Amino acid sequence: MKTNYDVAILGCGEAGIFAGYELARLHPELKMVVVEQGRDIYSRSCPIVAGKVKECIQCAVCDTMCGFGGAGAFSDGKFNFTTAFGGWLTDFMDPKEVMDLIDYVDSVNVAHGATEEVYSTETPAAKALRRKALEHDLHLLSARCKHLGTENNLRILQNIYEGMKDKMEFRFRTPVTTVEVADGGYRLTLENGDSIQCKWLVAGPGRSGAEWFANQCKNLGIGLINNQVDVGVRVELPATVFEHITDVVYESKLVYRTKQYGDQVRTFCMNPYGHVVAENVEGINTVNGHSYADPSLRSENTNFALLVSNRFTSPFNEPYRYGKHIASLSNMLAGGVLVQRFGDLVKGVRTNEHRLGKSFTHPTLTAAVPGDLSLALPKRQLDDIIEMIYALDTIAPGTANYDTLLYGAEVKFYSSRLELSSELETKLPGFFAIGDGAGVTRGLAQAGASGVKVARAISSRL
Repeated sequence: MKTNYDVAILGCGEAGIFAGYELARLHPELKMVVVEQGRDIYSRSCPIVAGKVKECIQCAVCDTMCGFGGAGAFSDGKFNFTTAFGGWLTDFMDPKEVMDLIDYVDSVNVAHGATEEVYSTETPAAKALRRKALEHDLHLLSARCKHLGTENNLRILQNIYEGMKDKMEFRFRTPVTTVEVADGGYRLTLENGDSIQCKWLVAGPGRSGAEWFANQCKNLGIGLINNQVDVGVRVELPATVFEHITDVVYESKLVYRTKQYGDQVRTFCMNPYGHVVAENVEGINTVNGHSYADPSLRSENTNFALLVSNRFTSPFNEPYRYGKHIASLSNMLAGGVLVQRFGDLVKGVRTNEHRLGKSFTHPTLTAAVPGDLSLALPKRQLDDIIEMIYALDTIAPGTANYDTLLYGAEVKFYSSRLELSSELETKLPGFFAIGDGAGVTRGLAQAGASGVKVARAISSRL
């Protein structure tokens, strides 16, 4: 097995995939290796989704989070054409360049089976929704959006993998322990004791490897800039409540500034007729949502996240650990994901199995344990979420129903951002950082765009 390569890509989530794809297209002569702690796209299978267990069994490497496709592989595949959200690439390059990169990533997806249907927020119906939202101080963000669908997203990734697997070496189930500067390039020491030497290193560790990667960067003397962590819950309610919105704008990004604290709360990852699912982030159970394109796989509910953005200042410098701590509290109380009826939360009553059994909204995540979110989430974030639910009720009556379900905790970990150049290069020559794990993106579109950007930067120097 070779140990010396021109390019090593650390992680094969969306960012790493598109870095490898574009480099292979531009320079097929390069010797490339992709190192990933998870499995290939065909072997990834969560025991809960497979029906083998009812609750998370703490797999050493979570198949939902790790492997070819990263955490996005089992998402519902929302692809947003915008620079307004989904990352911070405009901090490094012109907005037009970001949009061109996003359009290119979409063209690759379409060539591998993605839909060409696009939801727009510029239709007359969408504009009417935006006006209605503004009447209640809610802001509907504008962006074209594609819904790939969880099942279609997997198929697209399989097609991309088939086109890549013979053009570079993939090493799956291969954790990396350390990254070092060595011999005019970089050395990756693997968990099994082997090492990989490369001239160019592209790091796309994803959300599951963000904390590990931040520690590696500290050891290498690469500066880190504090980034935000978003803490909140996943809301589940009958699909009819949001139908008049999701039928017009599939991914409705609604932003609200609370009157009590002035904090920003937003909806995120809207899943019409979807399913609530559990995730394992480095041993911590959090919650997410999926939605299928196939009508036969849909539920009667819609779910979405309500997230409160927290940005920290000196001397605090570990927002990632802060988010993990909050999520671990709900794990401690429920042994996993916790669920509570909205009415019980407002009333100050713990939801138990008897009360949950009386709910008119039936949970799609049956492994969630009924409990009390007020014992897990900080008061400020919980107050923000409650206020946001009442605000949403003004444009989607029924959101604040007693039986609306709240799952917790949902935490979005955006690692401390690295100090990077306009080409996403660290201060170490030839060492690039991309995707969510580097703190520069938070979604499929911009993650893929960051990978293409770095591939082209390397290409221009060869």
